[in-house]
Amino acid sequence: MFNITKSKIKKLCTNSNTFFKGYEYYLEGRVKIVDIDIRDGLISAVVSGGQEYEVILELSYNDDEVEYAQCECPAYAEYPGYCKHIAAVLFQLMEMEDIPYQRKNQIKVDDSRNQLADEIIDFFDYNLNRAHNERLEMELTLELLSEGYNEREITPALSMKLGTQKLYSVKSIKGLLKAMENYETIEFGKNFTFNPERHSFKDEDEAIIEFLEELYEMDKMMAGDYGFGYIGKRLFKGKYVLLPDRTAERFLRLVENRPLKVIAFGDKYDNVKIIKEDLPVKFSLKKDNSDLLLNADIPAGIIPLTVDGKYMFLNGVIYNISKSQRKNLAPFYSMLARYGSSNIRFSEDQREKFVSLIMPNIKRAGEFSIDKSAEGMFYEKPLEARVYIDKAGKRVTVSVNFIYGEYNIDPFYGKNELNSSRIVVRDREGEKRIMDLLEDSGFKVGRDTLYIEDDERIYDFITHYVPILQEMCEVYYSDEFKKIKIYDSSYYRSSIRLNEETDLLEFSFSIEGIDRKSLPDIFNSLKQKKKFYHLEDGSFIPLDSEGLGKVSDMMESLGLKESDLEKEIIDLPKFKAMYMDEKLREFESGYIERNIAFKRLVESIKEPRDTDFKVPDSLKNIMRSYQITGFKWLKTLASYGLGGILADDMGLGKTLQTIAFIQSEVESVKLPSLVVCPTSLVYNWESEIQKFAPSLKALVISGGKRQREEQIKEIPGVDVVITSYPLIRRDIEHYRKMEFGYCILDEAQHIKNPNSINAKSVKEIRAKGYFALTGTPIENNLTELWSIFDFLMPGYLLSHQKFLERFERPIASGDKNALEDLNKHVKPFILRRLKKDVLKELPPKIESLLSAELTEGQKKIYLAYLEQIKGQIENKIREDGLEKSYIQILAGLTRLRQICCHPSLFIENYNEGSGKMDMLMELLEELREGGHRVLLFSQFTGALKLIKEQLEREKISYFYLDGSTKAEDREEMVRAFNQGFRDVFLISLKAGGTGLNLTGADTVIHFDPWWNPAVEEQASDRAYRIGQKNSVQVMKLITKGTIEEKIYNLQQKKKELINSVLQSGENFISKMTEEEIKELFAI
Repeated sequence: MFNITKSKIKKLCTNSNTFFKGYEYYLEGRVKIVDIDIRDGLISAVVSGGQEYEVILELSYNDDEVEYAQCECPAYAEYPGYCKHIAAVLFQLMEMEDIPYQRKNQIKVDDSRNQLADEIIDFFDYNLNRAHNERLEMELTLELLSEGYNEREITPALSMKLGTQKLYSVKSIKGLLKAMENYETIEFGKNFTFNPERHSFKDEDEAIIEFLEELYEMDKMMAGDYGFGYIGKRLFKGKYVLLPDRTAERFLRLVENRPLKVIAFGDKYDNVKIIKEDLPVKFSLKKDNSDLLLNADIPAGIIPLTVDGKYMFLNGVIYNISKSQRKNLAPFYSMLARYGSSNIRFSEDQREKFVSLIMPNIKRAGEFSIDKSAEGMFYEKPLEARVYIDKAGKRVTVSVNFIYGEYNIDPFYGKNELNSSRIVVRDREGEKRIMDLLEDSGFKVGRDTLYIEDDERIYDFITHYVPILQEMCEVYYSDEFKKIKIYDSSYYRSSIRLNEETDLLEFSFSIEGIDRKSLPDIFNSLKQKKKFYHLEDGSFIPLDSEGLGKVSDMMESLGLKESDLEKEIIDLPKFKAMYMDEKLREFESGYIERNIAFKRLVESIKEPRDTDFKVPDSLKNIMRSYQITGFKWLKTLASYGLGGILADDMGLGKTLQTIAFIQSEVESVKLPSLVVCPTSLVYNWESEIQKFAPSLKALVISGGKRQREEQIKEIPGVDVVITSYPLIRRDIEHYRKMEFGYCILDEAQHIKNPNSINAKSVKEIRAKGYFALTGTPIENNLTELWSIFDFLMPGYLLSHQKFLERFERPIASGDKNALEDLNKHVKPFILRRLKKDVLKELPPKIESLLSAELTEGQKKIYLAYLEQIKGQIENKIREDGLEKSYIQILAGLTRLRQICCHPSLFIENYNEGSGKMDMLMELLEELREGGHRVLLFSQFTGALKLIKEQLEREKISYFYLDGSTKAEDREEMVRAFNQGFRDVFLISLKAGGTGLNLTGADTVIHFDPWWNPAVEEQASDRAYRIGQKNSVQVMKLITKGTIEEKIYNLQQKKKELINSVLQSGENFISKMTEEEIKELFAI
């Protein structure tokens, strides 16, 4: 990328002000990069200042120079050097220049720390110097100029004075702003020269300066700085800044709380204040014979400062008047200005309109008084409106009365009880609001009434307009109209209960007063998106409310049809309880009933820790709090005949929680449980059962066909059966005839493809209950989750086709409602805890042992070599004695350990696989999907290179370090890994077991066991050390039934001695007795 530096930007700017202004714009996030063409070095950006300006840059890739730059702003065209906008873009590019390297997974050494530090220091040093500049005094004067035709147009204009001890008139505000922009000085007099480097403005004046700078930018645009001319009024005129239209209002808002000088047509006013008050206007009304005479006492000399009349100048005060006075005073002020008259005469035939239309508005324009001579002419009482609603056949009719005290007015049919000697002061606005509402409702005028007869208009009137009418006036209803009912949610009745005898959920829904046989039609109308359902008696059921829509959605999710609603009770499988509960909580709770059994079921699954299930005694002091919660969750689901996914993060003990569950069920279930897992984990399950629940009889089904058939015969006499996915496929004919207590799938993502033989096979297993263990129930798509649930509770997530239509496809298209609905379905049946969630309960370092099985080809080589070396060592010890045989013993042990890792470490063209390598790759994939980062140690660099090839095939990113890695490269790789680059760090145990700080990892894998566990501890401590914020998972991989297993067992037996005495692996061999060595080589 381009090597842009601070010093280069500084050279390109004309002065330090431009440089720092650009940096300030960059820090404030005003730069938006629009496009970067790396090949041609072209960059397009937009910078927001007073307005947005486009910047174009062309950079040279070879010599890192700015070949060309252009900005739309006026300063770029007017002055030499680059403007602040170009500088801001260059700073932004400096920040971005590491991005391409990161994308390519390269490591870039940061050699610019000193430069960045200098830049930050310079910036704040510059601001500090500005803060200590001499502060200027400022005086503002608002002058009202006469312009336009015959100088009848009034334009507010601003002038100002500046100085330190003495104030000087600014002869050109535009010149001042230009000098500030270019960091130039201006001489005002012998004792004062303005210097932007030395002078600054007070905090209260900064807003004024920013306002003027914006006007300055606008003025330059008007002047044609962008290649077009402007014919019209310029903003800057000599010492003045003209403030037309909204500009004046903005200025007056800025100076609301400071004294201001005003010059109005030669008259000078000091310390003018802006007050939020109405103008002192008075109106008076008197009778003149049969006419009414209105006098408007509007003070002379009012000058509007803004076009809308919001700000008015009068006698040394600026009034910020209310919207009500502005609106209602306008015609009177205009009349006074045009005709010079303050009196208006209203004849006898105009009196009623004056009273109804004008008099209420006069009261809003100023003070209003009525002379005694006119008081008796008016009858003024508050409006009391009454609306009468009736039903006549299929029509709804209304009549309206406006009542003012003793007077009753019918607005439509002239039935007005008025006395001509007095004028009723009517509330025309109040009357109009009611009439407008009836007009909006669609009422037509009949012979003697108003009416509507269209169903939709009647429905809208009752549901929408009547509630509004009730707030505006008194509404009366006839008995016929009252018979029209609106069956809203207050009429809904629903219940959900768990029938403990049938073990089914019983759901019912009804609308009080509505025949159940009508419900299918009602819900069909809802699907057709109708607004209401019209009953035969004229009543309505609203279909546009959320209530019925939610019931319909829930029914669709449950796979129910509208015709099911005709039943009083709808039976549902029990596994729908949690979803039903979540959905029903969205409804108005008043009409939903739940029985105690249903509530107990829901609460038990939601809060398993509160249940009374007891952990087996042998595991009470072993299991952690969150593991006990997981155990209780499994027990709760099982007690209700439900299944679930235990999806805890790797290392949190899914296996232990499951073993505790199986052990607790042995006595009550009386049937063996079946565990299906990857081949690499079969013996791990066996060893974990032996470790945590030795009382359980565990049977591993493995080996050849005949061997497995014999093993399968033993199933009725055991507690736990363990087999692999490949073998369950081959032996399903035997398993489908049996019944198990529980069927448990470990690493259940192996059945993510519902059409795979794995998935089809395990779904044929008959069991009392089903559970799945996996940290990654979804890897690529939602069908994978459906497949696991189809194993746990067939039909719960509908058929696969319906699942695709209702959930997977809508969610893939961004439908959040479908996603939320799916979450409601699956959340109760998935228990997932991450390490960070239970960090307080975890030890800082968790160690686990994982056992792999030799492949068939691997086993043949191992047994053949073991037989050969065993004879050779026996002869050697017999002939030369134990002391002189250690080298041959060590060589033989090393060869056996290599076979356990991968026979191809010393056998060419070997291609029959490695059980441990297969287990490692499954493990790494799961760790990567869980967001974990791994240190992987091996004594054999050959093994590391084989792993490296596998990682490249699987596209897993890695670093590699062995004894040949240069010191500087080691340091760089460590730094990059700790900064988050790449997933795996492959390390030779001898080359990287000490001296490295790799806290960027939270998982350590020892691919092969080393003689001395202290060396392994040191290697593990590359991640488990100061600075590590996560719990560290340490995994040791050994191959079952081999030298590795025996070395591990011997290590545990002598661990204290080994840790305190031994310093090297070879010494470990030399301390072994002849009996121990013979035990190592025993088959």
